[in-house]
Amino acid sequence: MKFTASQIAGILEGEVEGDASIEVSKLAKIEEGLPGSLTFLANPKYTPYLYTTKASITIVDKTFVAEQQYTTTLLRVDDAYKSFSKLLEYYNQVKMNKSGVEEPVFISKSATLGTDLYIGAFAYIGDNVTIGDNVKIYPNVYIGDNVTIGEGSVLFSGAKLYSETVVGAHCVINSGAIIGADGFGFSPNEKGEFTKVPQTGNVILEDYVDIGAATTIDRATLGSTIIGRGVKLDNQIQIAHNVEIGQNTVIAAQTGIAGSTKIGSQCLIGGQVGFAGHLTIGNNVRIQAQSGVGRNIKDNETIQGSPSFNYGDFSKSYVHFKNLPKIIKRFDALEKKINDE
Repeated sequence: MKFTASQIAGILEGEVEGDASIEVSKLAKIEEGLPGSLTFLANPKYTPYLYTTKASITIVDKTFVAEQQYTTTLLRVDDAYKSFSKLLEYYNQVKMNKSGVEEPVFISKSATLGTDLYIGAFAYIGDNVTIGDNVKIYPNVYIGDNVTIGEGSVLFSGAKLYSETVVGAHCVINSGAIIGADGFGFSPNEKGEFTKVPQTGNVILEDYVDIGAATTIDRATLGSTIIGRGVKLDNQIQIAHNVEIGQNTVIAAQTGIAGSTKIGSQCLIGGQVGFAGHLTIGNNVRIQAQSGVGRNIKDNETIQGSPSFNYGDFSKSYVHFKNLPKIIKRFDALEKKINDE
């Protein structure tokens, strides 16, 4: 799909400086721009590339002043970075604007479907499923019985939703994510064998939740595992049964959260963080990557380490830790001197 500079200016409320009829069909970095591509300049350190780029159109701030000759058509906007982000979003919407039902699919006769749907080939939609308007279900998605999916949500290829799962409006579930699998519940008997504890609850994703590829969220033993409104989960995260995550919390890849832990709102959690079970994590907590969290955390704390503790104390302690061989050497020398005396 091609767009002219004047069409893009209309989308971004910008001003064209150069050839308003020039067309682009792809996006590029400014240093890699080729004819037919669109790029942007937001960081001043990339300014030299503006004079050499072969991109057909470059988005710049209205305040930008060129100091050399250039060949690209400029599109002047209030904020080049925000405008390019807006254009990416628009481009993504156009690219994903699929509709209709492909064949073959299985849709239970008891399912309730909204309008303007896209259902890709080999999708499975079970009994008593309710799907809202403008939902996109890509090929090979599995939706179990009694699942509810809110309007505008997107399920990418290979996502699996077990029975009773509730997905809010405008959620995104990426490929390979598994929502609602059994929690890790086993009980030992007198022979030392482990018997499975039935997991009879479900998973609830509130509105505007994003789930990364290959992330797994287990159903509750009783009640619900709850992912709050606006939560963003990266790829390959494990969330165990009965976990609750508050609104607008962001969690990076390979984090694992054990059962019944409750995490507050507006938290930022780095990659490979491990949480013990049955903890309470406050609001606005910051947890650095690879931390091991084994205690309750109060609101507004920033922590690091394994076991984790206050970030400032960790940084000071690390200075001493990395100098430990030198300190031991000095200590041994001092001890030897005292003994010799």
